[in-house]
Amino acid sequence: MLALLAITPLMRYAVARYAAPAEVGSRSGCDACGSPISLDRPWPALGPIARCHGCGTRVGAPSGTVELAAVAALAALLLTRPPAAELAAAAWWLAFAIPLVFVDLAVHRLPDRLTWPAAAGTWLLLGVAALTGAGAAPWWRATAAGLGLALFFAVTTLLLGARGFGIGDAKLAVSAGALLGWYGWSLLVVGLLLALVLSGLVALALLISGRARWSSHLPFGPYLVLGTLGALLLVW
Repeated sequence: MLALLAITPLMRYAVARYAAPAEVGSRSGCDACGSPISLDRPWPALGPIARCHGCGTRVGAPSGTVELAAVAALAALLLTRPPAAELAAAAWWLAFAIPLVFVDLAVHRLPDRLTWPAAAGTWLLLGVAALTGAGAAPWWRATAAGLGLALFFAVTTLLLGARGFGIGDAKLAVSAGALLGWYGWSLLVVGLLLALVLSGLVALALLISGRARWSSHLPFGPYLVLGTLGALLLVW
């Protein structure tokens, strides 16, 4: 699981690259001076201090935050110690979910290049867990749960437009729903409720403080990740 910490530069790279407006798509350099940001020259931009090597401007997520999130995720996995194959699936999901949280908070989007690998890898690793002892039933349930939760999110987008969940949320729901559904339908409901309650409480606090309006669009991806992780901690 120390690999989760070892890949924090990759997580930072994902945040720096994809935390850009939809019309830009992705960035390859510092916004201030244009110095390239790449994996063959990762420091200091992709390290904990997260500063451009050319001008010193902050790049991507605030200093130390990605690393702190990775440490917290690692601690949760090590303390709860789920079975090895399920642990691998959760670690894979978190490796993508952590940068997705930072991207969604920054630009309110969940890019396909992170959501789809998260879904595919989680689904395949849960398949390994099924083959190595858990059996086919939880894997089929996980598959149905992931697709069902994604469909629910997508339908709200079609019916409610900007007031519903985004299509990116639906794509993230494939992997989150699969992880939750592996342990049962009730945990899927618990995870979704936790996400909704967390997002509602934060929205209420922002409204009361005047930092948001009723018409404001708030990202849901971070709450889906937290709700999923919180529900999983109940069964590990």
